[in-house]
Amino acid sequence: MTAQFPFDNSYARLPARFFTRQPPVPVEAPGLVAVNRTLADRLGIALSDDPAEIARIFAGNALPEGAEPLAQVYAGHQFGGWSPQLGDGRAVLLGEVVAPDGARFDIQLKGAGQTPYSRMGDGRAWLGPVLREYIVSEAMAAMGVPTTRALAAVTTGEIVRRDGFMPGAIFTRVAASHIRVGTFQFFAARRDTEALQALCDHAIARHYPDAEGPAGLLDAVIGAQARLIADWMGLGFIHGVMNTDNMAISGETIDYGPCAFMDAYHPDTVFSSIDQFGRYAYANQPQIAVWNLAQLATSLLALIPDRDAGVAEFTAAVNGFSERFDAAWHAVLRRKLGFATAEDDDPALALDLLTRMAENGADFTRTFRALSGPDPRRARDEFIDPTALDPWLDRWHARLAAEAKDDAARIALTRAANPARIPRNHRVEQVIQAAVAGDLAPFETLMAALADPFADDPAYAAYEDPPAEGEHVIRTFCGT
Repeated sequence: MTAQFPFDNSYARLPARFFTRQPPVPVEAPGLVAVNRTLADRLGIALSDDPAEIARIFAGNALPEGAEPLAQVYAGHQFGGWSPQLGDGRAVLLGEVVAPDGARFDIQLKGAGQTPYSRMGDGRAWLGPVLREYIVSEAMAAMGVPTTRALAAVTTGEIVRRDGFMPGAIFTRVAASHIRVGTFQFFAARRDTEALQALCDHAIARHYPDAEGPAGLLDAVIGAQARLIADWMGLGFIHGVMNTDNMAISGETIDYGPCAFMDAYHPDTVFSSIDQFGRYAYANQPQIAVWNLAQLATSLLALIPDRDAGVAEFTAAVNGFSERFDAAWHAVLRRKLGFATAEDDDPALALDLLTRMAENGADFTRTFRALSGPDPRRARDEFIDPTALDPWLDRWHARLAAEAKDDAARIALTRAANPARIPRNHRVEQVIQAAVAGDLAPFETLMAALADPFADDPAYAAYEDPPAEGEHVIRTFCGT
């Protein structure tokens, strides 16, 4: 059976200066690591049962009918520094598929070879970052976070050089689109209002059809990002590289490079090896979102006839992010704490818990999961000084009692908000090390453990544990 993709490539119909048309660079010996058949069915993609054929397609050696491969161009601020041209330096967009329900998705190969935007890079990826993105993006989807998805991972039979010689691999990413803040910045910086207008119209039609003009698009993106960052914070997730070229207009999490989930909670936590000054630390993520959105607003100003009025309107919109984020974040915290109603003192109660956790090295995921159980006092076990939690527990119980709902309702609400298992850094690292040695069994087991992260499952109880002594991973890397 020949693979069938329901392609309809709207981005390829935009002006030629939006991209460079080019096929993926073929690899020596494609080998299938994983394919997400459930996602393929969701997308209306028909795949054969032949692993070799699947590997050839997702390595870029065999293009499916209807593909129009291209590399997208964009710009961006990277750690606050302006880069006037970035673009897909190691990725090729095969095209867009229209799923049976009418939803549109990009199919992109990451690690598909050099493009005009490679900036002296080799255009390739190695197995470690490919597996990290596969694991984390699918875990995020299982936890209900808007995210790009993993359709496939293949090895290339080639070696790439990073810190040593690593096995090459290619990741197939599915996204609502790959339009970024940096895409708008690219054309705004060149004062190309024609292209900017075309991009604005395309983004509205694709993602926010009810939005009216640039102001409507900005408002919709602000709302989507406020909800997304609140979801990240609620899981202890740290993106690690929130550059403007890594913020998707769709409101999906994109570009899982040096990302990580916290073990012990602290608001200043940083994992990214390239974030030397903590710009993208856990607690800084909402403020960085505001900074990035201000760059989008600045780019869109070129489409507003009355610039002074546009500046006033867009400034108010961006400044309104904080209120929208706070509303989303407080809603996340209420669900995590089991509150079905909203009280004015709830944010202070949640902050008090987080402060006590930070002071006592409490594990973020395990503390909230323990509070979701029939014996919430087990959360004390996560604290260096267990008694430090007792005053807070008394206030929490009093707040729950005021709602007059039974304990079963509290457990159901909190267990749906507090996962038992996350892709902990040490587990991901163990998977990568095993895979480099030729053993994919740990990868497959971790994927199974994360498939239903909110369910208690004794078979995967070990994946709920924090890292043991000597297992802590304190630095994560981009892999480019």
